[in-house]
Order: sequence, then C-alpha cells, then structure tokens
Amino acid sequence: MTADVPAWALELLSRARVARLGTADARGRPLVVPVCFVFDGARLYSAVDAKPKRTRSLRRLRNIAENPRAALVVDEYDEDWARLRHVVVEGSADVLESGEEHERALALLAAKYVQYRTGYPLDDRAPVIRIVPERVLHWRHP
Repeated sequence: MTADVPAWALELLSRARVARLGTADARGRPLVVPVCFVFDGARLYSAVDAKPKRTRSLRRLRNIAENPRAALVVDEYDEDWARLRHVVVEGSADVLESGEEHERALALLAAKYVQYRTGYPLDDRAPVIRIVPERVLHWRHP
C-alpha cells in the first residue's frame, strides 16, 4: 500500500486523531461515523470502545458482516484553503474479536490515545474493525 502513497499522506494517516469510517449494508445503504483509529503502516484499526452507546451491536459492525467494503477518510481543514488535504483509504473490512492481531491492535490504540489508558480503557474483548487497504486516494493543494 505505501509504495505509491506520498510521505505526507502516510504521516497524516499516522498522526490524525479522528477519521470518518464509511460502511454500507447489503442493500448499499451507507453509514458514515467518526472513529478513533490507528494505522500500523499496513492496516487500519478501530475498536468499539466503552464510551456510552445505546447498544454494542453497532450498525457499522452489522454492515461489515453484510458487506466488507469500507472506506476511511482523514482530512485537514484550514481557513487558508492552500493548506487543505485529505486521504481516503478504500479496502476490505472485517471484525477481529480475539487473537494476536486483535491484541496488537488494542495495544496500538491504547498507545495512541491516552483516553484508552485512563477513563475509557479498552476491554480485551472489544471488537476491532480491521481495514486492509486496497486503494489510497490523496489530495492536497499544490
């Protein structure tokens, strides 16, 4: 994935604090939600954390079970439009619930977000969305 992606886009994926995750159900009905995430240089991960939610059976998880196509968008907005930029990662998503990669993803998320180490610790059974990139789109002002 990283061979054709410029350094600035990889850096944005690595340091961005929030992204928008797009999924769709089997009928193609879209859902876009803000997520915390981590990029390990090859894959993207986002956990279903302990923040208050109406249910742990989230629509994004159901969508991924029905349709594994997903996109994650990271952008930077600035009133100076010469500083605008974004990265869109399209790929295949699935949900990890246990195993070595699941544990590693939880550890990476906890290392990136202090909230996961303090007020909202990640449960070791927290579902983790994994996105395997297939295409990366990027743009910034020339």
